[in-house]
Amino acid sequence: MADQRQPSRWNSAEARTHLMNAETMVSNRVKGIWSGFLDFALRDNVLEVAVGLIVASTFTAVVNSLVSDILLPPLSLLPFMSKNIEEKFWILQRGIHGSQGYNTRKQAIDDGAVIMMYGQFINKIVDFICIGLSLYLIATLYGAFSHDSIIRHTIRCRYCRKEISEKAKRCPLCTTWMDGREDKETSALPHHD
Repeated sequence: MADQRQPSRWNSAEARTHLMNAETMVSNRVKGIWSGFLDFALRDNVLEVAVGLIVASTFTAVVNSLVSDILLPPLSLLPFMSKNIEEKFWILQRGIHGSQGYNTRKQAIDDGAVIMMYGQFINKIVDFICIGLSLYLIATLYGAFSHDSIIRHTIRCRYCRKEISEKAKRCPLCTTWMDGREDKETSALPHHD
């Protein structure tokens, strides 16, 4: 039998043109995606957030050290506390070998006991209070040195009850004036009692 080939849809010049157009289209699409990613990733606020997260993680490590190494040891001297507050727990249900009791949380958990770790909870509360006070102190110091406070003081709008800046002259939500203009009588007619 004779070799019969299917006739091609395109000749080689047309195929080359279509391939070059497809390559250009894909290249432009990839360049557009890469450009969009760079615009997103390298914006000022994204970099500020990244730096803020790094600073926050190191600040958290410092505050955790402050709490566990400086503040909790004096608290453990109180009569109702022991030397290691984090290890304080209540046994809700004993494990398999729990008749002798447990010295540490790890022993209780490994034995299958159900425990309530109130010492760890107290530690987390102290951490939270210390971190909150530290951040407030930093915000106050920043406001004192830069004359631009991070802490925004707010008041409640009398009409819509939303929190707004104490410096606002008009509520941005319900548009009432904060100086009480709406409460004043505006009629030109005499007031009759």
